[in-house]
Amino acid sequence: MTDTIQTVVYELHPNKTMKQVLDEAIDYRRYCWNQALETWNELYLAHKIYDKILWTKFIPKQNKKTGKITVKHIDVHLNPAPNWKMVRDIMVHDKADWQYQRSAHLLGLAVKDLGNAWQNFFDKAQPDWGKPHFHSRREPRQGFKSDQSKIVDGLLRLERPQKSLVPSEEWRDFKLSEKPLSDKIGVVSYFREKGRYYAAVPFKVATKKALPKTGKNTAVDVNVGHFNYTDGQQNVLPKKLEHIYEKIKHYQRQLAHKRVVTGSTQSNNYLKTRTKLQACYRKAFNIQNDLMHKFTTKLVNNYDQIVIENLSVKGMLMSHVASKGVHRSMFGRFKQMLTYKCKWYDRKLILADKLYPSTQRCAVCGTIKRGDERITLYGNKKHGTKHNEFVCYNKKCPNYNLVVDRDTNAMLNLLVLIEHPKLNKAL
Repeated sequence: MTDTIQTVVYELHPNKTMKQVLDEAIDYRRYCWNQALETWNELYLAHKIYDKILWTKFIPKQNKKTGKITVKHIDVHLNPAPNWKMVRDIMVHDKADWQYQRSAHLLGLAVKDLGNAWQNFFDKAQPDWGKPHFHSRREPRQGFKSDQSKIVDGLLRLERPQKSLVPSEEWRDFKLSEKPLSDKIGVVSYFREKGRYYAAVPFKVATKKALPKTGKNTAVDVNVGHFNYTDGQQNVLPKKLEHIYEKIKHYQRQLAHKRVVTGSTQSNNYLKTRTKLQACYRKAFNIQNDLMHKFTTKLVNNYDQIVIENLSVKGMLMSHVASKGVHRSMFGRFKQMLTYKCKWYDRKLILADKLYPSTQRCAVCGTIKRGDERITLYGNKKHGTKHNEFVCYNKKCPNYNLVVDRDTNAMLNLLVLIEHPKLNKAL
């Protein structure tokens, strides 16, 4: 049976010594990344200015099955194009004495990630496409990776460098909040965010068994504050969050008054208020994250095929009308959870095309609203309808001139894609 990677994020509670170890590892990872990026840029510049082939290596290789011999030729350049192994070897050769107090694997993993970042740079389809940049110590989230961490007696053990200044008797394992899924783990990501420490542990677990077929299908129309599906509506912004967001608003205003304009000294009241604000953000995220997990699990358990919209969340966040609601409704998080759960339990997830007019199409007759007939965030000015109302003006339609809930109509349009996949395009 093949293994499946299941990642669990744990909050760590290190003591003073281990907190210093984590901080130093984070700083060293940032140092390695920046040094590697600088070296990479210098090598690429030299390769671009002047390069020539010095000689060519011919390496014969025999196929063990067929016995056929092939010759592989490798050109040796004066200034070759950089790659992560070349940059790693240069950095290892130029190591300073203090670097031997840190784990050698941190350097290798940092340079390898830089190589992957350059590969992604040439693939514009990547979600976070862009040129690799230097990292700053002021970034809100920073971390490092470790491929030598282990699970020992239910505890997470971070590798200790041989020349570490921390004595072995003071080196402590990290207690996990729940029982580990397995003793087999991959590369662990440690990170620090808002003064707290976390570890993302990828467990290698047995592939989950496919759930029994239910014979039912559904579609989910995501909206600000609620998601519509065939069996009803899921509220993703419950009333208990309203009080938390009011507190967030209050603490943000207090911080604005206490913010230091000149100098770097921050008052105790400023730090206390910032701590309260961060606690509110964590509480709000935990509530919504729990709702998302329960809702996506419910969908996977009850339906064989699920249709959702492939929304451009970043584009929607640019709108000043609905950006805050889109961010709080966690559209991206919902899609991410549902994708991997459908893969685990052998459910079919259908993503509607970004240009599929689920909101503008009548689910009964198929008429598509165009031009000044379209429904916007403000409704329709021509007919005076609201943004959550859908009215079909096709006289041959059974729903002619009837006010229908726009979200329900969009959900039915998405459900059509299961039986008619050819419609999944711009109409």
